[in-house]
Amino acid sequence: MLLFFGSTILVVYLYRYMPVYYTPLMGIRAWEQHSEGEPLKCSHHWVPLDSITPYMAIAVIASEDQLFTEHNGFDLKAIEQARKEAKEGKRRRGGSTISQQTAKNAFLWPHSTWTRKGFETYFTLLIEWMWDKGRIMEVYLNSIEMGPGIYGVEAVAREHFHRTAATLSREQCALIAATLPNPRRFSSRYPSAYMRKRQRQILQQMRYVEHFWKEWKESINKE
Repeated sequence: MLLFFGSTILVVYLYRYMPVYYTPLMGIRAWEQHSEGEPLKCSHHWVPLDSITPYMAIAVIASEDQLFTEHNGFDLKAIEQARKEAKEGKRRRGGSTISQQTAKNAFLWPHSTWTRKGFETYFTLLIEWMWDKGRIMEVYLNSIEMGPGIYGVEAVAREHFHRTAATLSREQCALIAATLPNPRRFSSRYPSAYMRKRQRQILQQMRYVEHFWKEWKESINKE
């Protein structure tokens, strides 16, 4: 137990400063590609948060976690709503915050089990304690799966839009964010009519959450 807690705390502390070049998910996807006889692909390019357009952070906050700058890792209302809808037999949706998704992406495996949820809660508490929101967003945008074999904003910007993460437009960021519920099914390179609808919805929401992120960034710069 001491070894587990000591090693996990050390890794989370180191990742407060070090780029996360490789995640368990990348290894799992590579094994799946090998098992299915597909060509191995792992496109990932770590870039600092300042080298990613602010619209990308705003887009994922608008689509995934509008209370990101306010909560301490968990959105209890969203979790309860997801539990209620699952109990009523409605389409399952996630109640995970960006912090929880970052913990899962950086340290754990993708398949949802009670065991993984327990570890996810533990790592979420750790990163909320040891990292600031900017670092959580930086790791999230660099590690999240954004297509088959594509991880992070810089990689998807290069592959799907032939530009860097710093030069993505507001519309392109909203389109990328629209894929995140299932980036292996939805493509920002070949968007469907449903994807375009989601893009428009996210663009509308971005107007409402944009000032929260900008205020947070300004407060950090003053410090």
